Parts: sequence; C-alpha cells; structure tokens
Amino acid sequence: MNDNILDQKWSAASLLRFALPTIVMMIFMGLYTIVDTIFVAQFVNTDALSAVNIVCPVINIAVGLGTMIAAGGNAIISRKLGEGKSQEAKEDFTLLIITGAAIGFLIFLGGTIWIDHMIYALGASGRLFLYCRDYLMVLLLFMPANVLQTLFSNLFVTAGKPGLGFGLSVFAGMANIILDYIFIVPCGLGIRGAALGTGVGCLIPALAGLVYFVQSKGILSFTRPKLKCGVIKESFFNGSSEMVSQLASAITTYLFNTTMMKLAGEDGVAAITIIIYAQFLLNTLYIGFSMGVAPVIGFNYGNKNSIRQRQVFRISVRFIAVTSILTFLLSRFGGSCIVRLFAADTSEVYRIAANGFTIFSYSFLFCGLNYFTSAMFTALSNGKVSAVLSFLRTFGLLAGGILLLPRIWGVNGVWLAVPAAEGIMFVVSAACLVYYKTFKLFY
Repeated sequence: MNDNILDQKWSAASLLRFALPTIVMMIFMGLYTIVDTIFVAQFVNTDALSAVNIVCPVINIAVGLGTMIAAGGNAIISRKLGEGKSQEAKEDFTLLIITGAAIGFLIFLGGTIWIDHMIYALGASGRLFLYCRDYLMVLLLFMPANVLQTLFSNLFVTAGKPGLGFGLSVFAGMANIILDYIFIVPCGLGIRGAALGTGVGCLIPALAGLVYFVQSKGILSFTRPKLKCGVIKESFFNGSSEMVSQLASAITTYLFNTTMMKLAGEDGVAAITIIIYAQFLLNTLYIGFSMGVAPVIGFNYGNKNSIRQRQVFRISVRFIAVTSILTFLLSRFGGSCIVRLFAADTSEVYRIAANGFTIFSYSFLFCGLNYFTSAMFTALSNGKVSAVLSFLRTFGLLAGGILLLPRIWGVNGVWLAVPAAEGIMFVVSAACLVYYKTFKLFY
C-alpha cells in the first residue's frame, strides 16, 4: 500500500482538494493581515496605517528569507522523497529548519540595534516616526517565529499534511484578529497592540510545527541533521525567486511610499497601503494554489512521471485562467467597498485609494499566470529561470514603472505601474513556457 499522498493519479477534483487547504490557509493569512491594518486605520488613525507600510520592507525581507528556504528546500525534499531517499529528506528538512531559526534570530538582533536608522532610511517623516518605531520594535521580537511559521506553512504540504497547516493558520489568524482588538481597544496599546497580535499569531503555528515534527512518524520528521552546505546553498539558490520576489517587494514598497509621500503626503502613503494590502489578499488565491501544487510537481519531477505532470499542468492552467477573470471582476467592481473598510468615504484617503483601485484592478488579469509560472520552475528545480521571472515582475518592470509613469501621469501613474508590469510579464511568462517546452504539457 502506498501511503505517500503525493504519489497518485491526479484529477481536477483531487488536485484542487489537495491544494485547497493551502489556498484557504493563504486566504486566511491575507484576511488576518488585512484585518490588522483595518483595526489600525479604524481604532488608531491613518497615520498609523501609513507607518505600517513604511516599515513593511523589513517584514518583506524576513518573510522572503523564510520563503526562500521553504520553497528551495521544498523542491529538494520532495525530489528526494520521489527518489525514495526518505532519510536524506528528513536530514535536509531538519537542517533547513535550524537554518531558518538562526536567520530569524539574526534579523531580531540586527533590527533592534539599528532600528532608528532603519526607520529613517525607509522614508518615515517626523510625524510617522514614533508609530513606525512602536510597531517595528514589537515585531522584531517575533522574527524567529515569523521565519519558522513561513517554513512550516510550506513544509506541512510536503509532509502530506496540508490540512494541519491550514488548521493552524486558521487558528492563528483568528487569534490574531481577537488579540488585535483586545490589545488595541480595551488595553489601549495602539499600534503596538497590532504588532503584538500579529507576533502571537506567528508564534502559534511556529510552536505547533516544532511539536508536530518532533513527534511525527510520517514521511517528514526531525532527525539528527548532517551539516551539508550544498543543501543550504541549493535551497537558497533554488528558492531565490521567492527571495527576489520579497526583496523586490521591499524595494518597490519603499518606492511607492516615497513617491506617494511626494505627490500626496501622508494620506497618499495611507492610500497605497490600502491598495497593497488588498492586493495581497486578492492574490492569495494564486499564491496558495501555486504553493499547494508545487510539491506534486516536484515529486513527479523526481519520479520522472511525465503523464501525471501533464495532468497537473493542464488542470493548473485552467484554474489560473478562471480565477484570474473572477478576481479582476471582484476588484474592478468591489474595490471601493474594500477601501471603505479602511477609511470613511468622505476622507481624502478614500478618494485617492478608490480612484487607484479602478486602474489597479487590471493587474489581476495577468498576475495569476505569472505567480504560477515562477513557482512551477522552482518546483522543477530550475531556480535560475524562476528567479529571473520574479526579478523582472516584482522589481525590474515594476520599479521602472514607479520611477517613470508618475512623471507622466502623476498619482495615476503610480496606480498604472503594477498593471503595466504584470501585463508585460504575462507575455514573458508565456514565452518561457513555450521556449522551455513546458507548454507541451498542456496538450
């Protein structure tokens, strides 16, 4: 009897059922992230909301490092499982978890030492500085847990336990929402309360993951690791597209913030914060699906099963096409309702953000395929192509658009930068699929 859930014939229903926990997990992560900012906007003020986005690049880097190790290590571990090297897979898994925890601690240490310098370097005005410092100082305390949460959310899927990762994320998200309200409103901690709620939300799945993998008798568990620099290097390289994506997000967030500060002041920064967080929530469908099917792609690659690989690719492309259209329609006609959750419809912040959503929504037609293509090349252990695609989409084209388009169209140029970058990348992603003959899997 085959007890490896990755080793099966996939239909549309079974693949979606397998990926569903990861999809819903990412949606819940998006929901509790956006609820965090809604509470800040409603119960503190929009200046505090702007501060959240000012320090966001630090969080992007931490999440990027965790995702890099998780995605790159995921490809290594699932490939070795497919090759029947279960003990090696466990050793590599343990080594990568230790590496992630160490990186989280170093971020905490460096961040607390240079916190004031970082905040000013990120473009905070004097009006926003104290909000930024209060928020970031608390989050830094939970950096090791943040990195571990990112690792476990990916590797629960590889361990054949996507439901467990989903359950923990839902529980952590609900705890975050409840604690946000308690810390911000009754306790009166303001923006520090939002950070504390988020930190505890990271701590729950991190501790649960450690406990589970210590006791696990399944295909993945902690064991005595072997120090293999090659494994760490390969996971960093193969997952570099995910790190590139987060690093680019950090830089482009900085560019968005500084550009909007010049064009529309603190209200402009609050408006771009609303759009960025709403974008993350709406993109969780693609991200979750791509994360959910990546172990299946990696396993079939290691197992050299082209027939099943073809089935997975075929289903994935169809899913991405349908959800891209639905997400666009939701954002195009419901964007103003999302903005209203953050700001009163009589405020300047609402006016700027609602107008931005009208233009920004077109990006959702293209980004689904772009996400999936990058994740697929990572799962196929082709980190080079994946990294190039991520770099172009999240930095090269987008940064160029942020720097150029506002010079021509002002604030509207800021909103146009993302749809323009995603549209160009849609063509590039399709060209890569054809060039590397991956598109043949669809026929």
